[in-house]
Amino acid sequence: MKIKLAVVDDYELIRAGLVQCLNLAPEIEVVAEASSGAELLDSLRVTRPDLVLLDMVMPNMSGSNLIAHVKSLYPKLPILAISMHNDANTVIRAMKAGASGYLCKDCSPQIMVSAIRKVMETGKYLSPLMSEQLAYAVTSSDPANGSNALSDREFEIYRLIVEGKSVSDIARQLFISDKTVSTHKSHILSKLGLRNVAELVRYALQRELFP
Repeated sequence: MKIKLAVVDDYELIRAGLVQCLNLAPEIEVVAEASSGAELLDSLRVTRPDLVLLDMVMPNMSGSNLIAHVKSLYPKLPILAISMHNDANTVIRAMKAGASGYLCKDCSPQIMVSAIRKVMETGKYLSPLMSEQLAYAVTSSDPANGSNALSDREFEIYRLIVEGKSVSDIARQLFISDKTVSTHKSHILSKLGLRNVAELVRYALQRELFP
């Protein structure tokens, strides 16, 4: 019996590539696609996939918040989070929200299929590298710094700021207003006790928040 999959990514080209790649695997059938949390929730009302492959950066709602919301409605539905980023903080946030596994987008198609199979068989998947990073983050004497005080959306915006994105760039990428981004930015600075973007970047580099 094939594994029925829902693929969620707001970029159509990436989503189409994922679907095409996954449909080549004989044991997998993509039964639903979505470009947003709202589309996913609508789809889940009429289709019942065995697993959701979900991008961590989504418009209007962070990936972690979407995972938590889906799990509140469908607690037994496994979610495999995918992202361009593989830092421990992001992985921890995804897993705490209820993800069954985490996969970096630079992996091979074979690893992705293997991860899907592993989640279906055992309920969990993390690559050896991610497992090692999580173990270090949990046991480190440096208590993950004040970034733990940030909400998932604030952490997401913090990452984009460190990547050099402007307020307008971030607003367009996340489908929110410039004012909302600026408000989040002010909250981030306040929570971390910092004064400006330069200090935000220095803080992230010193703690290797976004490798």
